[in-house]
Amino acid sequence: QGLKNAPATFNRCVTHLLRSVRDFAPSYFDDVFIHSRAVDGKLEVEMHSEHLRRLFALMRKHKLYANLKKCIFGASEILVLWCLVGKNGVRPDPGKVRAINEWPTPSNVKELRQFLGLATYLCKYVSNYAGKIRPLSQLLKKDAAWVWTAECQQAFDAVKQGLTEAPILAVADQDRPFHVVRSNATRSRGT
Repeated sequence: QGLKNAPATFNRCVTHLLRSVRDFAPSYFDDVFIHSRAVDGKLEVEMHSEHLRRLFALMRKHKLYANLKKCIFGASEILVLWCLVGKNGVRPDPGKVRAINEWPTPSNVKELRQFLGLATYLCKYVSNYAGKIRPLSQLLKKDAAWVWTAECQQAFDAVKQGLTEAPILAVADQDRPFHVVRSNATRSRGT
């Protein structure tokens, strides 16, 4: 059995070795994502080629190797942790959204937990997610009786609908001012 902290140690090591290209090539464990924009009269593809050369030189220096079968070059959008990431922003993986939309109505706590496990992973795309799932969360309480009410069905359908209409979440432009706004809703705080 391996070390329990080996993945975190590996991630920290890769992040440290690739720190000089972090501005255009962030890493997540053994995945490196290169994003390139047109700059100083150079086209996106020219910048992307330059970024690739810099990354590969750094990898060569540190004896890091890429599996070419797993590499994707020049894509306008890539799948990262159940999300499609592109120059316009981030959106949920259509396959996961389809799986949620095809999910049958839960008939017991185990099935509800399975549904919520998948849906909660993509909750950032559903406005007021915690508020919408409140009736479903009540069924998960320790001594709650399993009674699937019309309110539960509405909550279940609202989550599905919210993901179907999921917005593309824009990536913050660090060169422009932006504001973080927090809701004062007290009933939707993970209780």
